[in-house]
Amino acid sequence: MDILPNLLMPLMNLELLFLIGAGTFAGIYVGAIPGLSVTMAVSILISFTFSWEVYPALALMIGIYMGGVYGGSRTAILLNIPGAPSAIATALDGFPLAQQGRAGEAIGIVTVVSFIGGFIGIFALGAFAPVLSDFAIGFQPRDFMLLAIMGILLVGSLSGDSLVKGVFAGAFGIGIGAVGMDPLTIQDRFVFGIDELRGGISFVAVMIGLFGVSEALTQMHNINTPAVRQRVTGIIPSWSKVRKHLPLGLQTSTIGTVVGALPGTGGDIAALMAYDHARRVTRNPETPFGQGAIEGLVAPETANNAAVGGAFIPMMTLGIPGDAVTAIMIGALFIHGLNPGPMLMIEQPNMFWFIVGSLALANCFMLIFGLTGIRLFVKIVELPRTVLLPVIMVLSIVGAYAINNSLTDVYWMLGFGVLGYFMRLYGYPLAPVILGVILSRLLDDNWRRAIISEREDFGAMMMGVLTSPLSLCLFLAVVGILVTNTPWWTRWRARKAGQ
Repeated sequence: MDILPNLLMPLMNLELLFLIGAGTFAGIYVGAIPGLSVTMAVSILISFTFSWEVYPALALMIGIYMGGVYGGSRTAILLNIPGAPSAIATALDGFPLAQQGRAGEAIGIVTVVSFIGGFIGIFALGAFAPVLSDFAIGFQPRDFMLLAIMGILLVGSLSGDSLVKGVFAGAFGIGIGAVGMDPLTIQDRFVFGIDELRGGISFVAVMIGLFGVSEALTQMHNINTPAVRQRVTGIIPSWSKVRKHLPLGLQTSTIGTVVGALPGTGGDIAALMAYDHARRVTRNPETPFGQGAIEGLVAPETANNAAVGGAFIPMMTLGIPGDAVTAIMIGALFIHGLNPGPMLMIEQPNMFWFIVGSLALANCFMLIFGLTGIRLFVKIVELPRTVLLPVIMVLSIVGAYAINNSLTDVYWMLGFGVLGYFMRLYGYPLAPVILGVILSRLLDDNWRRAIISEREDFGAMMMGVLTSPLSLCLFLAVVGILVTNTPWWTRWRARKAGQ
């Protein structure tokens, strides 16, 4: 089979070229609106494209997917409202940069590193798909459980000055994520007889409330303060700046690709793990993390875009979705008479290379569209607060309602907004709450699957952890993260740095 013609098909066909470009452009702005997720957009597209040919349908979906993952960073930087869960870590340093008048610089560096991370993930898909898929399929429930524990231990990186407050916030998020009907036993948990709680609490509503509404309430204290004028020069970062952060970007892109290739994980976990990695390996950042560190933008944005290519690896080679979007794409392929998995790679390898080419082209469009319109976009944060705060509230309400077309989600969003306001007031970090909500189900389900697979013998499960090379590596990583988050380790590092 000739690889090159199928790889270049999206570029040589004007219809496919237009659909990928239009999808990427639309995805950037869908991803930037809180509540309008990429998953929602792609699922709606299936109903419009099921009568199309398979190539145009996939081209449009891939464009929206690639653009949407990047688009979540826009409102994270400008308004401190992550457009998607994968942009939560981006807001930690992106919004402080906007408050310093450097929103244009922040969006520019995010666009370029997202492009780099995206291509690394796509390269891994094209070059190492069979190897990485075998690695991903080797994960047992206990390994996913350890991966979730690693994620929860990231509260040490997201807690600011108080690890205790961060741990409390993360545990609270785990409790919120456990609300609703137990998927294994079909029993109610923390429902208290309220029917609206049986379906659980949408983490998107929690995210919008904690970040968006609480930000609006906090800024009301300074409603008459003049808006910070943004510097929109130097949008395209210099080669020296890109080269300086390229080693970190390569490391976090690798993290994003591998995590993206693990079924059921995705860019949100990849971004948080990459952010934690950046905090650990960056010795002397120009600005402390959480106050506008460029490394705090490079790490999550390279990782979550690299995770896009990673998520296609198990989808194409094993027929297992890497995340929610690729799960929908598997449904789209079935609708068009294709069966994703090993036989697709053997019988129709042209489809595989078409998807690789479409992802690469969408990544290029993301760079072009991402670097244009920034001057207009940053005007958002220059609006007077009397105009900006109502806009934030309207976006938050619309985004929460759009999740399930339910007023219940709006009420939850407003409630968590008030809670987030008081958490800010008393110095509790917000990001660990969202992290806990996202990882709660992954931890809970795989803990029980692991213990059930060992006939409820905890000792046998731990023996499996110690005898499996993969599980042992993850277990040692968990222990390492736990040790390095202790006050003893922090004091030891401080003494060593002072010598």
